[in-house]
Amino acid sequence: MGLLLMAGLSVSGAPVWKAPAALRLGELQVLELSEADPLKPALPRPTVEDRLGPLRLRAMEPLPDGRGWRFQVQALSPGLAVIPALDLGNGQRAPELRLPVPRSIPFGGPWVGFGGGNEDQLPAIPFPWAWASLLLLPPLGLLGWAGRRWRRGSASRQLRHAVQVFSHQWPPANRDRATLDAAHSFGRDLLAARFGEAARAWGTSEFQAQQLAVWEQWSRSLDAARFGQAEPPFPTTAELVTALGDEPPRREGGR
Repeated sequence: MGLLLMAGLSVSGAPVWKAPAALRLGELQVLELSEADPLKPALPRPTVEDRLGPLRLRAMEPLPDGRGWRFQVQALSPGLAVIPALDLGNGQRAPELRLPVPRSIPFGGPWVGFGGGNEDQLPAIPFPWAWASLLLLPPLGLLGWAGRRWRRGSASRQLRHAVQVFSHQWPPANRDRATLDAAHSFGRDLLAARFGEAARAWGTSEFQAQQLAVWEQWSRSLDAARFGQAEPPFPTTAELVTALGDEPPRREGGR
């Protein structure tokens, strides 16, 4: 009867299935659908997604001769797997395919839920990457919080470093031009770390507006020292640092 059916399909030119007599539960197996009539064009791609009837579709590729399609399927439940007639989109329909899926082990054995014994392989279950990615949220949140704290503290760190460098260079050890220029440069670096880059060019009016009389004296004392004068005297390091206050420099657009 089966031979007569296959012969009838071949004569009519209908697509034919090539499949095992039965599917083993949980294992990957191959089904083939091809055009029996060599005079007819090859079968178009069937419109199937992730399932072929009740079977899980794991892969799909054309046959080597280009006349049909090969399906890699997996049965995840025992019983009779019925693949309904597939619409091929060109007026043809693949015939319905019925395949038994027997349970292969005694009840209570290992992997009995999938019908497998000691030699069976666990069915290919996709790893839940989307859910697993939620585990990244706590460390990412911690890194973000640490990064914000680092950025917020960067201004204070720069100010402390500038104070430390300036303290080592002030007051000048001697009054030669190179030493005075270095002391002036480190002082301007300290002002920029506290008030921003514009403070590098501050003069008398800006120091008075910021109520930094001691820094105005600092600037005039350096100018006088360049011409060999001792007045006004150099202010002390403590006076200069205290006048800056403890507030870190404000960054435009920052928080």
